[in-house]
Amino acid sequence: MTEPSPATPMPDSLGIGLGPELHLRAAAASELSFTLSDPHLPDNPLVWVNPAFEEVTGYRADEVLGRNCRFLQGVDTDPATVQRIRSALAAGETFADTLLNYRKDGSSFWNQVVVSPVLGADGEVTHFVGIQADVTERVEAQISREEQLAAARDDGARLALLAAVTDGLATHLDHAGAVRALADITVPRLADWGFVAVLGERGRFRAVHLAVTDPARAQDAADLEGLEPSWLLRSPRVTAALSAPPDEMPRPERVDVASLPGRTTPAQLELLHRLGLGEALVVPLRARSRVIGVLVLVRGPDAPFTEHEVVTTAHVAHRAGLGLDNVRLYEREREIALTLQRQLLPDLPTIDGLDIAAGYLPSAQLAEVGGDWFDVLPLPDGSTGLAVGDVVGHDMKAAAAMGQLRSVLRSYAWSGESTGRVVERLDELVRGMGMAQVATCVYLRLRGEVLQYSRAGHPAPLLRLPDGSVQVLDAALRTPVGVRSLDGGLAQAEAAFPAGSTLIAFSDGLVERRDRPLRQGLAELHAAVRALPDDLPASEVRDRLVAELLGPSQEDDVCLLVVRR
Repeated sequence: MTEPSPATPMPDSLGIGLGPELHLRAAAASELSFTLSDPHLPDNPLVWVNPAFEEVTGYRADEVLGRNCRFLQGVDTDPATVQRIRSALAAGETFADTLLNYRKDGSSFWNQVVVSPVLGADGEVTHFVGIQADVTERVEAQISREEQLAAARDDGARLALLAAVTDGLATHLDHAGAVRALADITVPRLADWGFVAVLGERGRFRAVHLAVTDPARAQDAADLEGLEPSWLLRSPRVTAALSAPPDEMPRPERVDVASLPGRTTPAQLELLHRLGLGEALVVPLRARSRVIGVLVLVRGPDAPFTEHEVVTTAHVAHRAGLGLDNVRLYEREREIALTLQRQLLPDLPTIDGLDIAAGYLPSAQLAEVGGDWFDVLPLPDGSTGLAVGDVVGHDMKAAAAMGQLRSVLRSYAWSGESTGRVVERLDELVRGMGMAQVATCVYLRLRGEVLQYSRAGHPAPLLRLPDGSVQVLDAALRTPVGVRSLDGGLAQAEAAFPAGSTLIAFSDGLVERRDRPLRQGLAELHAAVRALPDDLPASEVRDRLVAELLGPSQEDDVCLLVVRR
């Protein structure tokens, strides 16, 4: 078999948000074989495989990319299984089964396959992700081919469940959502009812979610979930699971109904009986050498757990424990980044004759922490410096770069130089010292009734005049900060700012959404500004524009600065 090549780079322009996200980096490093195909290209070819695929099949990535994966089929590959794969792909459905495939050297192996569609934001299939496992030894150990296939299909169901759990956790980067996803995916496939309970920093359960298979019992589960959860810590089975050694295999046991009245309230006991008490399987959720919680599955007295189901639950708990802990660590990092970002943003000063309001709204997408910023700076000569900027990127680095840029811009603005020269010097320093990534910004200087401004690739501010008309400050445009300008001229312009006027400067998150073209967003902003009542305070202008322009799921960070004279 050929030596696997270095990890094939993850595609970062497939339109499905791959990039360096954690779950895709895990796929690249997994011992399971992962593939990605593009149904929009002729013959649905492979566009990415991980090193495990190369190891299992003997094919190097550069030999298979651009080809349909049917090259793994051979003379004894079951045509009926192949047809089921084709039908599932055509219908955009998940497929899980085992079939005989062939390596590059001609040797055969039993390939346990799960193929699932990847949906874009519009609900359409953009790609198919495949998970393959060489199960030859397990299949060949069975007595007959039928028994071999039956066992492999059971394992395929387990693999499908593991894939579903992985996907569910990957799409919920808030901890509470991940806990709900784990219970909602696992319980209906393995039990009558059950729950996931995760410990907090002080050893108390910080998140508990119950799920049921029978929708008629959903209210009972919700009612029990809403009650005080300390009864869980009084359960001997739960306590034992929290301290279980790593190599201990969980085993199902009958629920000790007789002891329940001594460790539950009457309301909890009634709900437990209504949900059903027969056999329970309590499995620790383990991550990084410690137990972070439990997965508990409960069945009625006439449906005991099989050995296969116990093993499957242990596999699920092992994968889910690490996934939940990763979400917890991510939430902590994001909160640190947001705290840093908010601390770097200024407290608005009080300036005679000006009504000023500003706001920073972080994205509703928990995976992102942006570099949007604003600033208001009273200058020594009596003028006022105003700025709004946006550092490219959504991570801790972007938040830190935002603080650097704001500090540098403040220093140059304090010198009293013109807005064009301030932005020019900011760009020179950033490029010369490699201080930050590319950023856009608009810097304005208000002196009396004259508003001077310069834009470095940033959306044009709006100026609502006393007569209700709206002026777009779309002049004085140069390249973003960090990008060398091809025009040697100074980008700078002026506009009148009479009493009763309102200035609105913003970052692009206010007007740009996936479900709304940028041009439409700008038009809606202009209409909203024109419709503002006269003499509306700056804070109410800010709040009204945010309410009207942002959708139910805010996709990007937003900075908004409103100055009324």
